Amino acid sequence: MSIFLNKDSKVIVQGITGGEGTKHTALMLKAGTQVVGGVNARKAGTTVLHTDADGKPVELPVFASVAEAIAATGADVSIAFVPPAFTKDAMVEAIDAEIPLLVVITEGVPVGDTAEAWAYAQSKGNTTRIIGPNCPGIITPGESLVGITPANITGKGPIGLVSKSGTLTYQMMYELREIGFSTAIGIGGDPVIGTTHIDALAAFEADPETKAIVMIGEIGGDAEERAADFIKANVTKPVVGYVAGFTAPEGKTMGHAGAIVSGSAGTAQAKKEALEAAGVKVGKTPSETADLMRSIIASL
Repeated sequence: MSIFLNKDSKVIVQGITGGEGTKHTALMLKAGTQVVGGVNARKAGTTVLHTDADGKPVELPVFASVAEAIAATGADVSIAFVPPAFTKDAMVEAIDAEIPLLVVITEGVPVGDTAEAWAYAQSKGNTTRIIGPNCPGIITPGESLVGITPANITGKGPIGLVSKSGTLTYQMMYELREIGFSTAIGIGGDPVIGTTHIDALAAFEADPETKAIVMIGEIGGDAEERAADFIKANVTKPVVGYVAGFTAPEGKTMGHAGAIVSGSAGTAQAKKEALEAAGVKVGKTPSETADLMRSIIASL
């Protein structure tokens, strides 16, 4: 079992002919992902050559639009490797085509553009789940990778992972590689994102194969505090947490656009206290957090 993504997911790549699209299409195929085509209006009708997980050549068609790609391939997932200035248009195109899952990797998308695209998805009935932007995407180990997470970090297992930080996603997967993960999602650290901690927590709670959950947050905003309230009311599975930014100086804006601390709200300590009040064990470092999870898994 997994959430949002599995071995049967059929994936298209918006921006498949660009540098990042080319590189990560190759890596996703190597990870076993069913990539079925790509989108670039200027190169519609052409193909791109790659190799699959078995090293066999695969020729992927390039389509003019997401809707055309879905009609031809039956794709149900799109990943966007599109420059920031064009990301909103790419998102709207995918939403109009009603693709069930859209993963937006791009960093530096204007917050107003993301907000417009998110509101547009809502106006269309949320038929498209958005992950990102500014995120590493989603991986169900051993089945499918849609994003830029290294696929060889870990294998399948009973832990679900949701994280604001890309690099901390990778570190936590590596720290707990001997146990493994059902699905790991990097939701991104921008102020406006599609899928939230709460969305992922609800999905992991409903997934029978996920036995425990790791939630990684960071300073700024109140997403972790809201997630803590949700956990207290709705999550029965054990959750461990980590909040990046304990050593951040007060009033300092960190690398992510969402990591802005105002007074005591949004600090690592405030988030830690909110999570612990909800019954979440919170580590002070990623390694300590991993140890907490090992103890929980051993006791199940």
